[in-house]
Amino acid sequence: MPSLGADMEAGTLIEWRVRPGDTVRRGDIVAAVDTDKAVIEVECWEDGIVDALLVAPGTKVPVGTPLARLRTLGAAAAAPPEPRSLETPPQPAGGRVHATPLARRAAEELGVDLAGLRGTGPGGAVTHADVERAAAERTPLEAPAARGAVRVPPARGSAPAPERDARAAGIRRAIGAAMARSKREIPHYYLAVRIDLSRALAWLAAENAPRPVAERVLPAALLLRAVALAAREVPELNGFFEEGGFRPVAAVHLGVAIALREGGLVAPALLDADRKGVRDVMSALADLVRRARGGGLRSSELGSATLTVTNLGDLGVESVYGVIYPPQVALVGFGRVGEQPWASGGLFGVRPVVTATLAADHRASDGHRGGRFLSAVDRLLQEPEKL
Repeated sequence: MPSLGADMEAGTLIEWRVRPGDTVRRGDIVAAVDTDKAVIEVECWEDGIVDALLVAPGTKVPVGTPLARLRTLGAAAAAPPEPRSLETPPQPAGGRVHATPLARRAAEELGVDLAGLRGTGPGGAVTHADVERAAAERTPLEAPAARGAVRVPPARGSAPAPERDARAAGIRRAIGAAMARSKREIPHYYLAVRIDLSRALAWLAAENAPRPVAERVLPAALLLRAVALAAREVPELNGFFEEGGFRPVAAVHLGVAIALREGGLVAPALLDADRKGVRDVMSALADLVRRARGGGLRSSELGSATLTVTNLGDLGVESVYGVIYPPQVALVGFGRVGEQPWASGGLFGVRPVVTATLAADHRASDGHRGGRFLSAVDRLLQEPEKL
């Protein structure tokens, strides 16, 4: 069971996406896991052949518990294994179809009759993939509600009220535990700077003018890109504090705080944000938000963020002073972009301004390095064409 954040202690295996004997590659989705915050797609970290599945769907196990056994491709070629699996639960009385919990939720959302499906999961269980395949094979007249519905589980708002309440309470407990640990263990310091966005927004308007609405870049992409490049310049803010010391990370994986429909938030990583152009950042951000709210985040996107960004500008907040998410050592906040009085070159006027804040860990850096970081963000936003 992978650790998908400092606040995760256990997870529930919802379904397997592989069977014993299947060949898998690094990055393949092999399972779905339900945490306190969201349903996560678990990726395989090695190439090989699935030798055995060790945990049954519906089982809650602690972080670090082996879920499956994998044979390397070389070893498998030398001695092909007999496919082994978990003991199949007996078919329930009354003809109830053997299906994974995620498959049942998908069937309800997409209007698929489980009784008519042939399961491809362990022991013949109907899986999420089986349900999606059945939904895709129907004509639009057979399943008008399924058009465009390709993501499960359904929006939490469609779940029964007790389930939504329990989920919201679990999310709040997980967030509370992580933030309490952060304030208890991390000596925070805070800095803030106001940034003139005149040049950045003018450049953005020119870039967006010839593009259709769906392909336009939002100011958030510029802010994220500037943070990623600034983190590369000031590496003391990009990494983890573990085992009594700071460990810098060469790559910049920006955690993006995303509000969930049922309340609370997750902060999956926008991977390699320092290597993506502004338009690529925008595309990746839109995809991340959609999947975070629809139940399709991957395990590689959780627990790997090296620095988190939160933006509450769309709610009218002028500035936000965040709490660092351990074991990270910094969090950047942005408020709303609004017109403010601004003096420059002896002239006084009104400019679009955003307040950028930094919460940083004094064990890894100090105010001088934090100030350099915010100055770098400001400088980069004054030269948007270089982003």
